[in-house]
Amino acid sequence: MKRSLIALPLLAAALLGLNGCASKVQYGDATAVETVNTDFGSTDLQMIAEKMVDDLLASPAMAEIAPNGKRPILFVDSIKNKTLEHIDTESVTDTISTKLLNSGRFRFVDRTKVDAIAKEMDFQANSGMVDETKSVKMGRQLGAQLMLYGNFSSIVKTSGSTKDVYYKFTMKLTNLETGLVEFQAEKEIRKTKKKSFIGG
Repeated sequence: MKRSLIALPLLAAALLGLNGCASKVQYGDATAVETVNTDFGSTDLQMIAEKMVDDLLASPAMAEIAPNGKRPILFVDSIKNKTLEHIDTESVTDTISTKLLNSGRFRFVDRTKVDAIAKEMDFQANSGMVDETKSVKMGRQLGAQLMLYGNFSSIVKTSGSTKDVYYKFTMKLTNLETGLVEFQAEKEIRKTKKKSFIGG
């Protein structure tokens, strides 16, 4: 009986301790400035995408590559990550291409899905399960006129308790027929962190 009386307060204390350590999840503003550390983050992605799209749409080159309201077809090549960080460059290109597509000034082809498209078209043409009059015909896809691509680099320096990270994102738009670079823009980002001696 005495053991039970002693065990009850200990059990209650343990439960309170577990409750006190319980984590809480809250939604935040996806566009809020993120300053957790100097690594590439959501704010950097948003700033890069906004800068690239705004500069391209305001560029004098738009009069030549999209005259009289025409919507040229783009394809997006992979961004070269020259930093020492693991950065999801596909997410950067996705955000940029989404903004450009939503601007109503461009159309896109997705070259990453060529194999999947070919497989579906082969199924429609050769499986015998699709009405021939309603199947997609081979050889009618539109070719891209422009290629969008870029480079992502960084310079990292540390001195004592200070860490300085410089990022540079460069985007280019090339005319596939002429080989001319029709547009080029850069976005620079600098982050500095000073270590606190109290609590690391």
